[in-house]
Amino acid sequence: MSALPSHAVAPGLEEGVDPDIDYDALVTEDHKPVDSIFLEKQYRLLTRPLYATWPGPGEGRSFLVLVNVGWFYQRKTPAVVPDCLLSLDVMCPEDLHRKQGHSYYQWDVGKPPDVAIKVVSDRKGGEESFKKNLYARLGVHYYAVFDPEHLLSEDTLRVYELAGGNYRLGDPGPWANLGLGLRLWEGEFEGHQDTWLRWCDVNGEIIPTGEERVRELEAELRQLKGERSPKRRNRTRRPTGGN
Repeated sequence: MSALPSHAVAPGLEEGVDPDIDYDALVTEDHKPVDSIFLEKQYRLLTRPLYATWPGPGEGRSFLVLVNVGWFYQRKTPAVVPDCLLSLDVMCPEDLHRKQGHSYYQWDVGKPPDVAIKVVSDRKGGEESFKKNLYARLGVHYYAVFDPEHLLSEDTLRVYELAGGNYRLGDPGPWANLGLGLRLWEGEFEGHQDTWLRWCDVNGEIIPTGEERVRELEAELRQLKGERSPKRRNRTRRPTGGN
C-alpha cells in the first residue's frame, strides 16, 4: 500500500527506517470460504456503494475500503482480518498481483484504519473481547459490531468510539471527521430481502449502489417528463369553434 502524508508509525517500526520485510514469507491467504452467502453479499454492500457513488472525504483526498483482507499492523505478527476496514487518505497499491499489494500493510500505509467492522457469525470470534481490545490498542477510531442474528446481545448494531485509548459505546454517525456513518437498512439487495449494514453520508442518507443511483435518476427523469407533458399538450392543442 502507498499512503498520503502519514498519521502514525506502525508498532515495532521506527520512522524513516527501511524494515526490509520479506513479503513472500507473509501469510496473506487462509484459503477458507466466506462464512455464508449473506456475508458474501454484505461484503459487496460495504464496498460497492463507496466506490460507485460516494465523492470521497474531500477534494484531493483518497480512501480505501476493503473486506476480508489481512491487516498487518506489526512486523513478525500475524495479520488480523476485519470483515471490513475503511482508511482515509491512503492509496490502493498499483500492482495488486505482487505480494506487496495483497494486504493492508501498516508499515507501508503509515496509519491504522479509521473504521473496522466485524459481522458476527458465531460466538467464538472474540468481537466483544480480544478484537475490541486489540483494535482500541492499535488506534482504530471507530469499531462496529454487526450482529444480525443476535448471537452476542439483543443489539443488532453496536458502535464503539475511541476515547483515551479505550472504547466507549458511541454513535453510528455520521461522523464529521470522516463524512460517513453506518445505518441498518431494511431492503432488497441482489434479490434478497433482509436487514443490511450500510454506509450513510454526512447528512445521514444511505449511500446508494451504482444500480440504485441509476434507478433514482431514471425515476427523476420520468417525473420530469411527466411534468412537462401536460404543458406540451396544452401548447399543441388546436383551438375549437369560431371562424
